[in-house]
Amino acid sequence: MAKAPDEDVIDDKPMPLLDHLVELRTRLMWSLGALLVTVIGCWFASQHIYAFLAQPLVDILVAQSGGEPRRLIFTALTEAFFTYLKVSIFGGMFISFPIIAHQVWLFIAPGLYRSEKRALLPFLVASPVMFLGGAALAYYLIFPAAFTFFVSFETPAGAGGVPIQLEAKVGEYLDLVMKLIFAFGIAFQMPVALSLMAKVGIVSSKGLRGARRYAIVGIFVFAAIITPPDPMSQIGLAIPLMGLYELSIYAARLVEPKPVAEDEA
Repeated sequence: MAKAPDEDVIDDKPMPLLDHLVELRTRLMWSLGALLVTVIGCWFASQHIYAFLAQPLVDILVAQSGGEPRRLIFTALTEAFFTYLKVSIFGGMFISFPIIAHQVWLFIAPGLYRSEKRALLPFLVASPVMFLGGAALAYYLIFPAAFTFFVSFETPAGAGGVPIQLEAKVGEYLDLVMKLIFAFGIAFQMPVALSLMAKVGIVSSKGLRGARRYAIVGIFVFAAIITPPDPMSQIGLAIPLMGLYELSIYAARLVEPKPVAEDEA
């Protein structure tokens, strides 16, 4: 293993195991405290957060009914309570993530060389940005397209058949929304993960280019599994992922270790 340059040092100082455990406990307490405070704060705004998450469906329902107000229902006595509790946890995780990530960084950073810190920090910054990008794509593009497709199966009264109208349950709707947001957010981590693997030499840009056809098949299979069974949401996830895969190839070429011949030249 190559020796690190003199200026590339570890800022950490030797600590016994007990001190490391105390440090870990401190970081966990800060993280759990931040999560608890944000969850409690989101509880008082849970109705507004749920209204924001339900807005894409509400707009489609109102347009489908010609401007008449529509509703979401709950059929179990505790369903609304647990739905708002899930909303509070969901919002608390979003808001407290920067604090938790900062605590994780404070715990692991002292054990890294300065060059390793400089190499890892861009990935830590890009990860939440890409997650928010995937969540925004799901909310503003996929939700309207998918919900329009499903609501189109309503049958109004006087259409020659049995009237069929959607009465969405608040709990089931929230589960679907959270599943899609997390699915798109995690899927958008692909450039970050592949670039990091290229940085440490696990994959290469040449290998990613050679596996492009298999990656495209895998992307469509992943999109078909993780999204609702409608073509709009599946294509809406698959096409951005293919673009992100091409971006991953370019990013891997920038960060991957250079061959020895190039270094000598």
